[in-house]
Amino acid sequence: MSDKYCVIGNPIAHSKSPEIHPVFAAETGQDIVYERCLAPVDGFLDTVRQLVADGYRGANVTVPFKLEAAAIATRLSERGRLAGAVNTLVFENGEIVGDNTDGAGLVTDIVRNAGVSLAGKRILLLGAGGAARGVILPFLEQGPAAIVIANRTRATAEALAAQFAAHAAQAGQVSAIGFDEIAGRFDVVVNATSASLAGDLPPVPASSFGPDTLAVDLMYGKEPTPFMEFAALHGAQVRDGLGMLVEQAAEAFTIWRGVRPGTTAVLVALRDKL
Repeated sequence: MSDKYCVIGNPIAHSKSPEIHPVFAAETGQDIVYERCLAPVDGFLDTVRQLVADGYRGANVTVPFKLEAAAIATRLSERGRLAGAVNTLVFENGEIVGDNTDGAGLVTDIVRNAGVSLAGKRILLLGAGGAARGVILPFLEQGPAAIVIANRTRATAEALAAQFAAHAAQAGQVSAIGFDEIAGRFDVVVNATSASLAGDLPPVPASSFGPDTLAVDLMYGKEPTPFMEFAALHGAQVRDGLGMLVEQAAEAFTIWRGVRPGTTAVLVALRDKL
C-alpha cells in the first residue's frame, strides 16, 4: 500500500501542496498518496490522532494550526522549537515529531534559485511575527554579517532578537529596531509582514534598496506585490514567495522520504498557473 500524507488546514482548498508532492514522488520513485485534510478550527488534535490511527506517515500543516502543531508535538526539531510553529509533522514510533521547513525553503530559494549568497551579507527582516521567527535560524546558519529585525513595535523585535542571541556567531549579529529607525542600504530585504495580503506597502525607506539588493516578499501572486514594485523602482532585484513554497515542500518531502526531489519543474508549473 502507498504511504499516506496530507496537508491539514482550515480553509484548505487553496493549498498547492497536493500539486507539489505527487510530482516529487513520481520524480524520486516514492510510492505515496497526498491529500487535503480539512480540520475543524477546534479539532486539530483530534484530526491528527485520527490520521495517526489511520496509518498516515506524516502531514504538512498550514493556517491556522502551525502554533497548535508545535504545542501537540511530542518532539520538536531545533528550528521548530525556535520558530514556535510547525509546518511539518512526522508520525513514527508512537511520536509526533514537529519541524519547520519554511526558513530552510527560503534560504534554498535565495541561495540556489536566485544565486545570492547570504554569507557576510546585511539582512533586513521586516516583521517579527511567525513568518519572521521561522527564517532567522536558517539565515544565521548561512553566516550573514548582520540580521536586523525591524517591527512596528520595537519591543517585539527586541524579544525576538534576544531569543536568537545564543545562536549568533558574534554579539550584535542579530539586532532589533523600529520601522522608523531603518537606515542604510541592505544586501537582502525580506518582507515577513502581512502588508501584502492587504495590498499595502510595509514602512521601509527607499534607501534600504540598491542595485545589489535582493528584495524578497514571502507572499506571492500573479502580479508583483506593492513591496516588490517599490523595491524594483529603487533598483533592487525582486522575488516573491513561490520559490519558498516549493522549496519548503521539498525540505518536508526529504524529511519524510530521505531523498531530495528537484524543484525546477514544479516551480515553473505553478508559476504558469498563477
